[in-house]
Amino acid sequence: MSNAAPNPSALLPLELVDKCIGSRIHIIMRNDREIVGTLLGFDDFVNMVLEDVLEYETTAEGRRINKLDQVLLNGNNITMLVPGGEMPDAPETAH
Repeated sequence: MSNAAPNPSALLPLELVDKCIGSRIHIIMRNDREIVGTLLGFDDFVNMVLEDVLEYETTAEGRRINKLDQVLLNGNNITMLVPGGEMPDAPETAH
């Protein structure tokens, strides 16, 4: 066994999420929805509070957008986080 020092640039997942507080974040959910908002906070289960939120839902008619002031996301439904991410422009229906 070697006693190699840990990589100082390596981040644990919760450390990465912590660095995103106050920033825009793109979240892909399990239910064909995507969320873009400003991260206000989170807990150890990665339940998240976001503000200034756009929720993108893919429907048979196209992509529907819901604007929300603030949301609480259940961490169990999050599949991917993209720090600083925004949704690309695509055909959509505003709601």
